[in-house]
Amino acid sequence: MKILFYDTKSYDKDSFTKELEQYPDIEVKFLKADLTPNTAELSHGYDAVCAFVNSNIGTRTVEILHENGIKLILMRCAGFNNVDLHTVHRLGIRILRVPGYSPEAVAEHAMGLALTVNRRLHKSYIKVRENDFSLGSLMGFNFYQKTAGVVGTGKIGAAMVRICHGFGMKVLAYDVHENPSLKGIAEYVPLDQLLAQSDLVSLHCPLTDNTYHLINRDTIQKMKDGVILVNTSRGALVKTEDLIEGIRARKFFGVGLDVYEEETPNVFEDRSDEILEHSVTARLLSFPNVMITSHQGFFTKEALANIAQTTLGNVRMFEKGEESPNDVHPQ
Repeated sequence: MKILFYDTKSYDKDSFTKELEQYPDIEVKFLKADLTPNTAELSHGYDAVCAFVNSNIGTRTVEILHENGIKLILMRCAGFNNVDLHTVHRLGIRILRVPGYSPEAVAEHAMGLALTVNRRLHKSYIKVRENDFSLGSLMGFNFYQKTAGVVGTGKIGAAMVRICHGFGMKVLAYDVHENPSLKGIAEYVPLDQLLAQSDLVSLHCPLTDNTYHLINRDTIQKMKDGVILVNTSRGALVKTEDLIEGIRARKFFGVGLDVYEEETPNVFEDRSDEILEHSVTARLLSFPNVMITSHQGFFTKEALANIAQTTLGNVRMFEKGEESPNDVHPQ
């Protein structure tokens, strides 16, 4: 099996190289370039490609991969909204993903963002570095005995529920399917009720037609004044223009984002020498109560090891022709 890895950073190469010691029959080439219609041409001579969350796996990319004889697309991530699934399956290509590499990694990052914007840790760090030890503008509020609203209670959302419960918070949950493991620590309620009663709203649901722009002007108006909003799931769950409008109207005590709609050209890239003209990202960063990180919720040693193990395990399932719960089918 020959696999071409796209958009690989040094940490990807390190984690997969270590795991590949157990798979001597798998030949891998790591590329820095991401998968696009232009770079898909490089897949000629390979059996499979491995891509990440921001790769462009649209119709033309898939067609070129098919023309080059690619039979397998490996997604080393949980998300697949960047993939033209109908074309993938129409052309007989199998696609396998990593649905749960480390739920706790993402949930812990979500709580880290919530704590940061609540206690203004990002501002405090900068003040103290400049020998300013005053406490002005740093006041937060206790999470203890407040209400957390967790939207989406799959593995990551469930981990967030347990973290909030551990903080002594009352936890409200919303999902189309209730998670039985959360019985006794979370109360499932309609979304409107969750938004109206929660002091912290954390998003952990997939991006679908039903959840696209789930957070918009109407749903923001239903939230409590002074709410904290955290999104570590998918950027397009939040309509950015409406979010900015809400921030300017002082609806939010704080906003923590690990994902956002404009992230594609920024994620994992160093753009420190560039001027982000007409940038939504720059507008968000201009607000003192907003904290943005670069899609790093997954980024722990444990998660990277799990991603490598599951991805290479998916290769074995493909070679054996076995069905897998990691298969991605058209929605």
